[in-house]
Amino acid sequence: MKAQRNFMTVSFAAVSQNEAFARVAVASFISQLDITMDELEEIKTVVSEAVTNAIIHGYDENPEGVVHISVQINDGVVDVVVEDQGKGIEDVEQAMQPLYTTKPELERSGMGFTIMENFMDSLEVATAVGKGTTVRLTKRLSFAKALQN
Repeated sequence: MKAQRNFMTVSFAAVSQNEAFARVAVASFISQLDITMDELEEIKTVVSEAVTNAIIHGYDENPEGVVHISVQINDGVVDVVVEDQGKGIEDVEQAMQPLYTTKPELERSGMGFTIMENFMDSLEVATAVGKGTTVRLTKRLSFAKALQN
């Protein structure tokens, strides 16, 4: 299959019910590719983790907040960006430690960033306290890797 170039953006209220919408929207968009079920599930999972972080940690579940997702497909590379204009992360290094959570009362596992790192080829976090957080997740799909060889 020839690699494609395409993009989409979507914005929605920072409410927990929209996490499922985000997963389905991104999955529907990337399903146009020659993607394996494992790759699709991994991308859906990282979208879910990033969106949940934006809603719960970025906005403290304030429905006035807005989560933005953009997805680009470029030569078999999927680039997902999840953005919020919430409170930001004070210590990114600490936030990325396995099992660390700022919301233990919500039974949060603290594995969001770890899962993102494990399922994607790259993870970048840009944040500013009081201004928000941008999470960029990139994955080269197996069919694109095969095209390189």
